[in-house]
Amino acid sequence: MTRPLVLADAQTARDVLTFAGRAAQAASEGVRLQASDGVLVLTAAPLAPQGLFDQTPTVLALRVVRADPELRCDIVVDSLGETDAGNELCLPDVGRSPAWAGIAPPRGGWEPRAGLPAHTIAERAQWGISAVAHGTPPGAGEEAVRALRARIWGEPDEALLGLPRGVAFAAHAFGFISGAEQVRVTVSGRWTRLAFQRGHVLSRGPAAVGLTSVRTTGSSAG
Repeated sequence: MTRPLVLADAQTARDVLTFAGRAAQAASEGVRLQASDGVLVLTAAPLAPQGLFDQTPTVLALRVVRADPELRCDIVVDSLGETDAGNELCLPDVGRSPAWAGIAPPRGGWEPRAGLPAHTIAERAQWGISAVAHGTPPGAGEEAVRALRARIWGEPDEALLGLPRGVAFAAHAFGFISGAEQVRVTVSGRWTRLAFQRGHVLSRGPAAVGLTSVRTTGSSAG
């Protein structure tokens, strides 16, 4: 049996289970668990291309939580189970190797760009969900649905600074959107990151053309 996943406390364990559950609902191919030095990084891909000609953008949802300082792992799993210990979760015996897990966002070099109001992200997510629902004809096959999702979520959205609409879908699907938050946007190479209070959404693609540098006008909100 694989050793248990030991978190900082019971609340953190529940948060990890919630993230894994949302990943399953968003049709993500598992959750990547990377732990070291008392930190566990959870990553899932609610959107990722399935083949060479699939135009679906790579969009990752990421959350960082506290873990046992001795925990070391890097594995992608389909699910996690509860144990009798409130701060521990049960890992499956076998992991998986989805293609998206081989794509690593940069660790540094992130430069600030213009922020986004959380309510704008929520509005674009709802618009996209409605467009997918109404654009799917009865009896549509898997390939037709995937093509529609790729078109809706992969399309650059001016309201989102030219980022693919899929970043809004990921933020909604993982419950990152809350209140009147101003979401920080940073860029490193081909990657763009939206930093919410509850987690991060990262998008990989061509350099975004609608992003402008933030001008320093005083202290910024945390």
